[in-house]
Amino acid sequence: MIKHQIHSMVRNAVAVGTLMISGQVSFATEPSGVSPQGDSAASKPGAIVVSEHAMAIHRRGYVFDGHNDLPWQVRKYSKRFDQIDLRKDQPELHTDIKRLAEGNVGAQFWSVYVPSETMRAGNAFQTTVEQIELVHDMVARYPDVFHLALNAADIEEARQQGKIASLIGMEGGHSIEESIPKLRKLFDMGARYMTLTHSDTLSWADSATDTPKSDGLSPFGEEVVREMNRLGMLVDISHVSPATMHDAITVSEAPVIFSHSSARGIADHPRNVPDDVLKRLPENGGVVMVNFFSGFVVPESAQIMLKMFEVRRELQNKYPNSKEDVDREYKAWQLKNPYPAGDAAIVVDHIEHIIKTAGIDHVGLGSDYDGIGKAPIGMEDVSAYPVITELLMRRGYTEEEIHKVLYKNVLRVVQVVCKKD
Repeated sequence: MIKHQIHSMVRNAVAVGTLMISGQVSFATEPSGVSPQGDSAASKPGAIVVSEHAMAIHRRGYVFDGHNDLPWQVRKYSKRFDQIDLRKDQPELHTDIKRLAEGNVGAQFWSVYVPSETMRAGNAFQTTVEQIELVHDMVARYPDVFHLALNAADIEEARQQGKIASLIGMEGGHSIEESIPKLRKLFDMGARYMTLTHSDTLSWADSATDTPKSDGLSPFGEEVVREMNRLGMLVDISHVSPATMHDAITVSEAPVIFSHSSARGIADHPRNVPDDVLKRLPENGGVVMVNFFSGFVVPESAQIMLKMFEVRRELQNKYPNSKEDVDREYKAWQLKNPYPAGDAAIVVDHIEHIIKTAGIDHVGLGSDYDGIGKAPIGMEDVSAYPVITELLMRRGYTEEEIHKVLYKNVLRVVQVVCKKD
């Protein structure tokens, strides 16, 4: 379905213009209530200084991030952009237009996440439809900034126009409600990847953070993967169990992605990717897009946060009709289980581990901004991506290698998988 048909389906409802920054830019490496960029950050001890050379490398490429949960944050406020103007500073969020420009974000998969409990409520598909509509609304509201992208040609068009290529990713197979026709419908509305599970195991795919049912993918799960291949939809295996990861790589005839996962060899959390899976990526062509959540990337924090999904699931069972009670008690649990933020270097440790295990062609960035409660110091929001470039440069990576991490690897996968209309 071509883009103008998609727009008509969603109420007739994209790289920003380059923000040139000369000289050196400093990013805070300790907690701050302000944006990590600017004089206040530069004055902090231990600040990461992004050199003029690193910034030039960063600006000659762009960031293609695999996962940003801004649409769900907007839904929590108003379900629309009526109460959140992204042209204005949004200090309660990780994302706004100004900071996207500062980070040189040129392409973004916007997550149309809906909670797993929508599956039990019977409205997962409808809620996902509404979230896809919300992304289209965002593109329509800020047409000078965002550009809907369904394939690599659309990404290139957005880049030429100085806009952020805006792609749509579904976070969890519960969105299709065990229906291949619903999968096709969501694809027709613009979704270009689907994470096979979220935090809960499905009847057809096992999650990394729940009890397994199928030892990976069931026969229906394999059918879902094959249909995604046929449609031209990326198979996303973040959140799934190692058995599901292996099954998906085996069944898929196209490269897979991990839209927001990190390396288990660095931090032992089930949300991260084991080395035996990383070693299969060269044969598949897939990419792991590194998550920035402190609870997944900092080794000590990963141990503390092992039970985070289990605790939330227990609270949902305890309060099936009260999200407020669930949120209140989960926040209380978090206060009783503090975990360190770490610093930006730990993100690059994960990137480097994936490079050493799978190869330079199989790693990217999938921050999970606006879906995480804590990021490493120095990586507090979408303005901070130049820090990654600086730290990779300090470790001896070339401009071409850095650009592979920033955008080229995932762009290659989109070119292979997402068919042009």
